[in-house]
Amino acid sequence: MAAEVFEANNGREVELPKGKEADGIRGDFVLKNDKIEALVSQNAPNRRANMSTFYGDDGVSPGCLYDLALLGSNNDQLICYGPTGHGPVSYVRIVPGTDATSAAVESVKTAASNKGIFHREEYRVKNGVQGVFVTSTLRNETDKPQKVNTKSDFVRFEKHGEAEDGIYYATAVDPADKAGYALAILKLTGTAKVGGSIEIAPGGEVIIERFIAVGTSPVEAVGVCLEAKGEKVGTLTGTLLEKDGKPVVSGSLVVPMAKASIPVFPDASGKFSVKVRPGSHTLSAEDMGRKTVSLPVTINAGETATLKATMDAAARVVFDIKGENKESLPCKAMFEGINGTAQPDLGPVMRAHGCKDQYHSGKGQFTVALPPGSYKVRVVRGLEYASLEKTITLAEGQAVEFSGVLKRVVDTKGWISSDFHNHTTQSGDNICGVADRLINIAAENIEFAPTTEHNRFYDWEPHIKELGLEPFIKTVKGIELTGRRQHFNAFPFEPEPFLQDGGAPIWNDDPRITAITLRRHQGENPTRWIQFNHPDLANMFHDRDGDGVADGGFVGVGQMIDGLETQNGNDANILEGAPYRISRSPGSLTSRASQVREFLWLQLLNQGVRATAVAVADAHAVYGNGVAGWLTYLPSSTDNPPDITWEELSPKAKDGQIMITNGPFLTVSTPGGQGPGADVRATGSIKLDVKVQGTDWVQIDRIQVLVNSRPDPKLNFTRATHPDMFKNGLTQFEQKIDVPLQKDSHLIVVATGEDSTIVGGYGTSTQSRMRPCAYHNPIYVDVDGHGFVPNGDTLGYDLPVMGVTADKAREILARGGKAPPEPEEKK
Repeated sequence: MAAEVFEANNGREVELPKGKEADGIRGDFVLKNDKIEALVSQNAPNRRANMSTFYGDDGVSPGCLYDLALLGSNNDQLICYGPTGHGPVSYVRIVPGTDATSAAVESVKTAASNKGIFHREEYRVKNGVQGVFVTSTLRNETDKPQKVNTKSDFVRFEKHGEAEDGIYYATAVDPADKAGYALAILKLTGTAKVGGSIEIAPGGEVIIERFIAVGTSPVEAVGVCLEAKGEKVGTLTGTLLEKDGKPVVSGSLVVPMAKASIPVFPDASGKFSVKVRPGSHTLSAEDMGRKTVSLPVTINAGETATLKATMDAAARVVFDIKGENKESLPCKAMFEGINGTAQPDLGPVMRAHGCKDQYHSGKGQFTVALPPGSYKVRVVRGLEYASLEKTITLAEGQAVEFSGVLKRVVDTKGWISSDFHNHTTQSGDNICGVADRLINIAAENIEFAPTTEHNRFYDWEPHIKELGLEPFIKTVKGIELTGRRQHFNAFPFEPEPFLQDGGAPIWNDDPRITAITLRRHQGENPTRWIQFNHPDLANMFHDRDGDGVADGGFVGVGQMIDGLETQNGNDANILEGAPYRISRSPGSLTSRASQVREFLWLQLLNQGVRATAVAVADAHAVYGNGVAGWLTYLPSSTDNPPDITWEELSPKAKDGQIMITNGPFLTVSTPGGQGPGADVRATGSIKLDVKVQGTDWVQIDRIQVLVNSRPDPKLNFTRATHPDMFKNGLTQFEQKIDVPLQKDSHLIVVATGEDSTIVGGYGTSTQSRMRPCAYHNPIYVDVDGHGFVPNGDTLGYDLPVMGVTADKAREILARGGKAPPEPEEKK
């Protein structure tokens, strides 16, 4: 195959590189040879790989290397490589005069547009070479010395560093993706060093020649770089097998180099072949649950050394988890080392199949390798299911079976679980694969999950189908539109293939403009949902310019949105009773004040702002920041995810028919059967039918009714003061509560476990520290028959403004009658 370069257009868009981090659109430039395929971004307005590859006003990255993969592998793992940084350019084009042996693209910033510095990047592929030659030319066309940046942007990888002198490596986030990169400097002209800011004399020119390689492992990529530098290498080949001849596909062969030891990943047959420096080396064959095997080998220049590495069988747990219908069920397994066994580390937090001490599976049949030892193993599937638990001891090479039926014990008929805000690597500010996120969602029994990637219209549905998760997850195409200030989630939309950001609009600093843009983009849609994400409510509603003086905020914005996040991965604090929380980071002597978003929402309700509260994970990882810390329940005519439609859910969500929780399942209704979000008529009092269910890892001990956002002390029920009202087991509270009414009142019932965290450390590391809590959107009660009128109560505190320091917050808390606690270290 001859080297080739072309602009992806006129039907050739289908030839754009593919993979986890592929970011090509129509008009980008594709480079190919017989080994690799690469993509250089075009000079289009707002061209960027994804939302947060780079932040700030210069966050655009035209003329950068977005994709690099082995030819036809569909395995791009590179987010972006900018040889000397990123930012606006004058033009990007195919270099004329290419022939069959090489092809190139150039990106240029002219001196006139770049403060007198001519800046050119050339990306060139050559036949037979497994990488891209990158030449940076920097020329000072002014009459004064100028400082220029020579540091590369090479983002974003789980493990990276210097492998050999002047050769840097990077490994795919998930070792199972079996990809690696390496970057080498080949030649410097006009400077002795690069990697930071250098000074160029008037009329002076600096040329930096680099080479970036791709391989099935970082060792392979480093070997390609060594060859590109003209250094002597030898070939190391071999197989990684079990004693019975089966390939050890999950293992790696770790090769010591001058600066680091890095892995080789065998293929599906256990085979590997890489180029390395000549010499005597001691390699190690490694895999979870197996004894590490040392492998001495001598490699001579120009020769091939062959290894046959044989490993024992892995110690492992073999799972067979089914639902009550005897069919396979997505679930999560958690492992705790006991009796002196260390806590296992199964892999990076970004992936589902082995993240720290958990394993998330899209089906009930899976195997997890572990170091030999004793473990407490728990299998769970969200807050509606009872857990399965077993204590096991694993000997070397032993397989232990763990089978069972996950029983759906919490009755949620008529409701579906949902999470309106989560992310994958398509968002850019995290490197969690789409498949990993969807398995995470299915394992936690989130039934409805809109696709909400940062600044990009995207659709998870094809991935759901590919993973076979259609029976468990329903999605709708949407976006999180973000910038420096208020972020928005909105759906539904239709992604437009091969366009920047999938055809999404641009964020505006004025949230009202952003809300209107989202409301009207692709035409008015009565089902469209628009919410504030992790909102700064002081800024949005009370202090628009952020100067610490109340000015009414962005007037009218509350009527332009459908909902706002009151819970975004935080601990439960709707009963905090104050607008600020004071904390400090570990090791810091400085305290900081943060807004208590739930309290500010309660204040807003009293001012007549009926923004529906939702709870989300805003997950960017699988472990620690995965889904199901907080979630939202909506009424639904179907409990079957494939039959869920947003057309049905939308009006219910907009009406506030939502309960939010991190564990307890709370239902509240009036004698007329009305629930959250309803407007009802009552005089004298109203009876609320309150029921709380909790699976085996949830226990509540308090029910508190908020009347016009204030906790009524006569409507505070605890296990200590009202033991006869509480039960142990599944149904923990089921009572009719009589709420006296003298004036129009909105009512919220809170169910919480103040004296406990989530039982047994269920869920992610974040969730295991939470107190069980559930509450719902208000029920609005009209007492005088003239329609509900908010009372305007600010709950004893002025409406908040921005810029409140810890000292100021202490003063405000004390003035409001709440003694500020000693700040705890923020974990």
